[in-house]
Formats: sequence, structure tokens, C-alpha cells
Amino acid sequence: MQKRSTVKKLLPFVLSLAVVAVDQITKQWVIDNIPLGTIYRKFFGDFLWIIHVRNTGAAFSFGAAWSESMRYIVFVIIPIAVLLLLAYAVFSDRSRFTSFQRWAGALILGGGAGTMIDRALRFNEGVVDFISVKFYGLFGMDRWPTFNISDSCVVVGVIMFVIALLVQKEEK
Repeated sequence: MQKRSTVKKLLPFVLSLAVVAVDQITKQWVIDNIPLGTIYRKFFGDFLWIIHVRNTGAAFSFGAAWSESMRYIVFVIIPIAVLLLLAYAVFSDRSRFTSFQRWAGALILGGGAGTMIDRALRFNEGVVDFISVKFYGLFGMDRWPTFNISDSCVVVGVIMFVIALLVQKEEK
């Protein structure tokens, strides 16, 4: 019984590793095949672009203009500490996370790790982003800021986690 419980708790870690692998493979493909700043292909008219851009900041290029040392602290050191805490929370025997929350945490962990690899290996070049979606002028934006697989996994994981928390509160 103990072995089954451990496997069940660690299985989401496989998802985290898969997210990191797919994220890094797609980013390397973009680097190898699409010149920086170039739209590779458009789908559904102008709705979806595969494009090669770099982001030295965070979401929406937040912090891109900061000094290198400030960006390193805020975008590398602090996120690594947060990811380590999340990994402990997701995979610890003391965790009170439900199975669904563990899977959500695994998505967040994999996505965060994918971004951290980019930041560590390409700190001055920026994180590789390549998915651009038309936003039709909502919030004054013609296109949503370009993103990648790891960004998507973090967003989906956070949404799943919030839903799990809301459902859990309703059940209590």
C-alpha cells in the first residue's frame, strides 16, 4: 500500500518532465529553423502565428528594461526558490494537496522549469517565445503577447489549481 501511495504521488513528476522535454524540444526547433523576428507560418488566416521572438523580461515583457543583476534576482533566483517550494509541496508526504492539485502543480512545475532552463542558458538573449495569437483589439492589443509551451502549462496549471481550490471550498 505504501509503494502504491508513493507511485501515485510521484506520477505527476512524469508530467513535469514531459512538459520540460516538449518545451525545450520546441524551443530548440524554433531556434534552429526560424530566424529571430520572423513569422514562420500563419494559421486560420491571421489568427495564429508561429514566430521566433525573445523575451528578457517576464509576462508582457515586464522587467525587460531592468538591470541585469535585478533581472537575475527577480527572474532566476526567486523563481527557483518558488519552484523548489512547489516541488516540495507537490511531492512531499506531508502535502495536503489532492491528486488533482498535484497534477496542476506538476504542470506549473514543468512549465516553470522550462522557463528557468531558458533563463539560465539564454539569460541575455531571453526566453524563446513562438506562439502568437490575434486578440482583435481587446484591451488595446491587436495580438496577445507571444508565448511558448511552458507559459501555457503554467497558465493551465494555475487555472486547474484555482478551480480545485474553489471546488474544495464549496464541498466544505
